[in-house]
Amino acid sequence: MRLSAAVALLLATSAEAFQPAFLSRQTTSSSALAMSTKMSQDELKKLVGYKAVDDYVKSGMVIGLGTGSTAYFAVERVGEKLKSGELTDILAIPTSVRTKEQAETLGIPLVTLDTHSKLDVAIDGADDVDDELNLTKGGGGALFREKIVENCATKFIVIVDESKIGKGLGPAFPIPVEIVPFCHEHTMRVIADLPSCKGKCKPILRLGSAANNQVDGENPAVTDNSNYIVDLHFEDPIKDPAQLGRELKNVVGVVEHGLFCGMASAVIIASSDGISVKEAK
Repeated sequence: MRLSAAVALLLATSAEAFQPAFLSRQTTSSSALAMSTKMSQDELKKLVGYKAVDDYVKSGMVIGLGTGSTAYFAVERVGEKLKSGELTDILAIPTSVRTKEQAETLGIPLVTLDTHSKLDVAIDGADDVDDELNLTKGGGGALFREKIVENCATKFIVIVDESKIGKGLGPAFPIPVEIVPFCHEHTMRVIADLPSCKGKCKPILRLGSAANNQVDGENPAVTDNSNYIVDLHFEDPIKDPAQLGRELKNVVGVVEHGLFCGMASAVIIASSDGISVKEAK
């Protein structure tokens, strides 16, 4: 794949330049342009966000708009291309209230799954990605809406910078679990006692803002769905993320978990060495 002309122009006019060197990531399909000077994390996020829209979003599509600091740039790019006329007849489904507000500001036409249950493509970031393209999502608190929307997409394109690529899910980023407020302490104890969790992780109730997993308040964080979030802190990589996901879904009181296993069609990765695309096998 090649960067689109629009993205290439964006980079050419920035202070960052590219060189031809490329570090392979053993991808099924990959492309990269190496950067002569190190780009900031926000610049890397913008790069993959724009590339995902340029490569995968076409006029006439129904698309899913992700949530988070990387997905923000993909939404921005959709708005830009609609305004310029490069894209037409786009309908979008946002995965959070703040993404909805951003899309409305940009003039992106919005619908819901109630009227459009089949999406052509969804684009979103991730908090952690393993070698099998299993994901941890929900650092921004939108895991339920993200999963229900992205599960309806023919293609789910994940956009990340190199800091999100790991060897196993768990240690690098806690696994968010959305639970109902009613008897939430009981639900947390049940989760802690699951076979995949017992003695392996520490469930911690998210406090303050639901939009991050940092303690920035005294009260439980509340999601867009009026639920709480429990973050599961693992010291070692989770041996079977899909199994943990099944166990969590069987707990009464759990709404959804942040393990997105077998859902990604491709992951676009930006690093100081270049851009690579790893596709699902």
